[in-house]
Amino acid sequence: MKASSNEILSWVGLYLIPGLGNRAFGNLIARFGSAKAVFDAGFSGLVGVEGVREEVARRIVARQYTCDPEKEIRRVEDNGARIITYLDPSYPRLLKEIHSPPMLLYIKGKNIPANQTLIAAVGSRNPTHYGTRAAENIAFGLAKRGVGVVSGMAKGIDSAAHVGCMRANGFTIAVIGTGIDQVYPASNKGLAEQITESGAVISEFPIGSPPEPKNFPIRNRTISGLSRGVVVVEATRNSGSLITASLALEQGRDVFAVPGSIDSFKSTGAHFLIKRGAKLVENADDILDEFGYNDSPHQEKFIFGNKEGNMPEMNEPEKKIYELLGEYPLHIDEIVRMGNMGTGEVSSALMGLELKGLVRQLMGKMFVR
Repeated sequence: MKASSNEILSWVGLYLIPGLGNRAFGNLIARFGSAKAVFDAGFSGLVGVEGVREEVARRIVARQYTCDPEKEIRRVEDNGARIITYLDPSYPRLLKEIHSPPMLLYIKGKNIPANQTLIAAVGSRNPTHYGTRAAENIAFGLAKRGVGVVSGMAKGIDSAAHVGCMRANGFTIAVIGTGIDQVYPASNKGLAEQITESGAVISEFPIGSPPEPKNFPIRNRTISGLSRGVVVVEATRNSGSLITASLALEQGRDVFAVPGSIDSFKSTGAHFLIKRGAKLVENADDILDEFGYNDSPHQEKFIFGNKEGNMPEMNEPEKKIYELLGEYPLHIDEIVRMGNMGTGEVSSALMGLELKGLVRQLMGKMFVR
């Protein structure tokens, strides 16, 4: 169920309290159940929550915002965007799994598909022609197989990845390090407009936030958090792309890297990652292979392109489990818990889904569409 307008106003107000981080925000919601209830809790109740400092609790009680929440919401709407909360059904499921996920997302464009596999593509802002072509071709190949592409809408590799995905009519997500009303760099204004027509531009920063250096590592952890894997196309050893790759590993995501010339300084970062275990990739198929996209004859029919009209009939338990599953593996115990079903019922339904080619079992009783 989506939050009411009053509850959204409370979420935005809480988000605009100076010094309240995402982790403490999440702890408050877990304790009190809603943002409105947080404001009604009182000082003594607030300071008892882990991560909430006394000065922050006083600001919440006094409603000391960085700007007026109502004006913030109006400005978001005036920019053709919207706000979703951590508890909104449209909030990306994978992003919820990271440490201290953003409690609010500002979105311009379409909703992020709930069960679509997303791969991040990152790299140099000043790539070689080889790097640009590699990023665009890999993104194009992923999109052709129904995989969405996430990047940061920066110059260079990011832009090439967005363009390659859109060229294949795929869904691309630009995660930006500014307010949703800002385009950085300004030269990418046209690209931003194209992305919102067929994909989404998202930010976790309030309206008007400038492109401050501190924002981009935060932005990078959201890029990797949205994605099942990150591919570094061309980067130096001190590139921000390696920060994204490091964050991806911390989040349990896969890391891929495109090799370059041994004479190219701009490939030293990618080569560094390969030496330390990143999978060397030459094309989209090398990434798709890692997620089983090329293993099953059923996947082209039932997953790629989301052609659900051709799916076989399912009984009610099978339907319920199929809706729970995405393209990110779940353990059978998690399916039992999430579906509030018996173990025997789940096992039987999973077997039926496997026989119909809709679900695959991985090692360790993990299941995936």
